[in-house]
Amino acid sequence: MKGWSHQAKRRLKDAQVEALSEESRFLLAYDAAHTLATAALRWHGYRSENRYLVFQCTQHTVGLDKAKWLVLDKCHKQRNLAEYEGQLDVNRQLLLELTEITTELLELAEALGPVKNE
Repeated sequence: MKGWSHQAKRRLKDAQVEALSEESRFLLAYDAAHTLATAALRWHGYRSENRYLVFQCTQHTVGLDKAKWLVLDKCHKQRNLAEYEGQLDVNRQLLLELTEITTELLELAEALGPVKNE
């Protein structure tokens, strides 16, 4: 998990830089969460072609509460609006929740140890 967590930590740290726009901070935090969720899935020996599935699996891969992965799923939908429709209207509360959940996800993913095929 070493390479994955280093990458996610960097993005999460950057997402907390208040001088950046909320849109940039949101996308950085989202990328960190996705990196960690993907690493947890791979730790268990699985891969996914679908970005949204990695968040849904966090309940099983790292024991993340359903309510929290639902927030990540909402963030995924927001990210898609930005990526494919060119519109990103960041709700400050959602950004705060995303940052908190990503911090928790980092701890849970690091507790798994190294990805077996890393």
